[in-house]
Amino acid sequence: MNTTLTKLTNRIRGAILIGLLWITICTTALVGGTSTCLALEYNKEILIGADFSGRDLTDSSFSKANLRQSNFSHTNLQGVSFFAANLESANFEGADLTNATLDSARFFKTNLTNAILVGAFAANAKFDSATVDGADFTDVLLRPDEQKKLCKLAKGTNPYTGRNTRETLFCG
Repeated sequence: MNTTLTKLTNRIRGAILIGLLWITICTTALVGGTSTCLALEYNKEILIGADFSGRDLTDSSFSKANLRQSNFSHTNLQGVSFFAANLESANFEGADLTNATLDSARFFKTNLTNAILVGAFAANAKFDSATVDGADFTDVLLRPDEQKKLCKLAKGTNPYTGRNTRETLFCG
């Protein structure tokens, strides 16, 4: 009977320690801003002017969110969904948007300087007056009219991938 009680007590202590460890990891990630525990969901949120710079937001979702003037500079956004998001005047300088869903997003006056968009799905995305100096659009699915619009703005080479922006957009 005493050994059964001891085993049960040890299991409870172990479960409490594991729980405390996860709380510590998640708190450190959120406060430190360098990592996340799990993918976060910001769907349909109004986050005007929010600062997400330098964070790891891998696989998070911002579908239909209003992110006007938000800062995503130097942020890991691999696999993130910005479906139909308002990204007007947002800053994505040096951000990694590899395999992101950008379908129907609005990038009006958005800063994409040195951003990595490799493999992103951007059908129906709008890039009016966006800054794309040094951005890498390798294997990005774009509408032909948006591709032409970006080619008029494109210049530079991405410092992380070494790819020329105009070449990644297949500009003539």
